[in-house]
Amino acid sequence: MKYKFDQSRAPIYEALERFRQMRVVPFDVPGHKRGRGNPELRDFLGQQCIGVDVNSMKPLDNLCHPISVIREAEELAADAFGAAQAFLMVGGTTSAVQSMILTACKRGDEIILPRNVHRSVINALVLCGAIPVYVNPEVDQRLGISLGMKREQVAKAIADHPNAVAVLVNNPTYYGICSDLRAIVDMAHKAGMLCLADEAHGTHFYFGADLPISAMAAGADMAAVSMHKSGGSLTQSSFLLSGPNVHAGYVRQIINLTQTTSGSYLLMSSLDISRRNLALRGKQVFGHVQELASYAREEINAIGDYYAFGRELMDGNAVFDFDSTKLSIHTLDIGLAGVEVYDTLRDDYDIQIEFGDLGNVLAYLSIGDRMQELERLVSALAEIRRRYRRSPAGMLTQEYIDPIVAASPQEAFYAEKVSLPLDETEGRVCSEFVMCYPPGIPIVAPGERITKDILQYIKYAHEKGCQMTGPEDPDIRYLNVLK
Repeated sequence: MKYKFDQSRAPIYEALERFRQMRVVPFDVPGHKRGRGNPELRDFLGQQCIGVDVNSMKPLDNLCHPISVIREAEELAADAFGAAQAFLMVGGTTSAVQSMILTACKRGDEIILPRNVHRSVINALVLCGAIPVYVNPEVDQRLGISLGMKREQVAKAIADHPNAVAVLVNNPTYYGICSDLRAIVDMAHKAGMLCLADEAHGTHFYFGADLPISAMAAGADMAAVSMHKSGGSLTQSSFLLSGPNVHAGYVRQIINLTQTTSGSYLLMSSLDISRRNLALRGKQVFGHVQELASYAREEINAIGDYYAFGRELMDGNAVFDFDSTKLSIHTLDIGLAGVEVYDTLRDDYDIQIEFGDLGNVLAYLSIGDRMQELERLVSALAEIRRRYRRSPAGMLTQEYIDPIVAASPQEAFYAEKVSLPLDETEGRVCSEFVMCYPPGIPIVAPGERITKDILQYIKYAHEKGCQMTGPEDPDIRYLNVLK
């Protein structure tokens, strides 16, 4: 890909290096004063790091209103990602997703989206008062995971809700499944709606070859890109991208409603340096990641009983495309829930994978992985099968339960509520979230009716060791429901 700007530049990093050499006397924040006031922190992080943990100042620009080096970094990022505008985000992709939705939606607006969204999406609806129109994805009956949105499902939702302001798409899902993004963009635009993409797991689509189409290439209006996941930047750093038909000044105002006024230069410089790395070397490094994933899938499937799934799932619609860097493995045929394999890998083999749910595990492969670590993972999985294999009879398989929406997320979240024991909540309307994290897709969200299946899922996931988050009660013995 040809770029308009010199992608070997990293303006924020360069400005910090100049600043480091100036030996400026600090009478500003942060109070550790380049680490002198907190020697334990300096020794832990290192002088190189803590010496550039600085505050906004004229030579270093200001994230809320960038006019120099941060603005240059954003222009380079927009060029690298093929966007009209890029915004540096230091509140994680959660803040990017929420800014994207708050830009598109106001109170009472309808937004079309799949239900298997990250909690940050529904959180944004709580904040702005928009009304979700859910497209309930189909479920792969063997794997128990939700698929993408079918074209006809989106077309029906648009026809049934012509006043909706936007359509949101996961590109891809946590498991690597992609909807027909280009077709959905076209349908949305023909109906006068924006198309938004949650690309928390799709950074590499912009730089690799033979990967699913990126949101900006498909013509989407906005995309939240989790640079710290597959892109190599520091945790909590992301980009928000926008297309030519989105007013950049308004997006900046929306971002400034919630994002910190004290942007971390550690996070911003990591975005700057990582964007440069991917622009210069992304095709090569992600090609290597695809090779690693392909090798691992073949080796894991040869073990027996495991199923490391890939592009064979593609059907041209609900699974329009598949992210071949994803190493997702179905575990139920060895008689273990995904979370049980996840725990065993960590506790017995010192291998930390991304997550395990009721039926699958995900080993997240990216630019820092090596063949020897993959071989260790394959060997551990083979040994787990040999040691712990049992009958899968009686195990839950369904990862996704169609919701019954009784109220908007905002209405339910702020309504008067009562806390009830879990077993007494069936039939009531939930006013809080319950989810396994990761992946952070709500089992039940504010405004949804609690059913027997949902209660069974919560108890089973808790029993199997899923990390449950969301409710006010940390032990999940009680749930808040509408009075």
